[in-house]
Amino acid sequence: MKKPVVLRGYQFSVYNRIARVALHEKCVAYETQEIDPCAKDIPEEYLKRHPFRRVPVLSHGAFDVYETAAILRYIDAAFDGPALMPSDAKRAVRVAQVVSIVDSYGYRPMVRQVFAHRVFCPAVGEESDETEIASGIKASLPVLDALNKLASEGHVMGNEVFTLADCHLAPMIAYFVQAPEGAAALAKYSALADWWASTSRRKSILEIDPELPLG
Repeated sequence: MKKPVVLRGYQFSVYNRIARVALHEKCVAYETQEIDPCAKDIPEEYLKRHPFRRVPVLSHGAFDVYETAAILRYIDAAFDGPALMPSDAKRAVRVAQVVSIVDSYGYRPMVRQVFAHRVFCPAVGEESDETEIASGIKASLPVLDALNKLASEGHVMGNEVFTLADCHLAPMIAYFVQAPEGAAALAKYSALADWWASTSRRKSILEIDPELPLG
């Protein structure tokens, strides 16, 4: 029987993984459709769902939603299971703050520079750019510092309650620490490193870990 929820995206996209974490945390049954946003022949049907040619798109019956932060809010609101958005004002605003920090300042250096050039490029037989890796590590440090301070504060990233902030951040860190330089950088921020040590063992994180191709 066809499942009413379909996640359309690229299996190695960190944002696709973010949406999958939320779906697993809410125990939502779903199907996947592989869409490579860099392909020249993206299906026209998909482009009608996402006008900016990015991934992912969540389809729930006839309802489509794109932009990962919006997808996560929909998953949390539309399905049963543990609430991923706190009702407490301080916790809720910290969740929004973590998501914004990760999207605005963390994604490019941690994923597109450090992970992509140290891990993904060699895996698919492409050359790495050491300058990009060094630049990515440098730009990641203030991000890690800001997130560490928020984790130390105790409103989010505490291990008692799993939130949309954890859903959003965990796949980014999972990629970042695959690079030795990323793992070494994270280790310098104790609260954030402790959060990751616990979060990395979570079932939802382990279940959505894609196996990289070998170049």
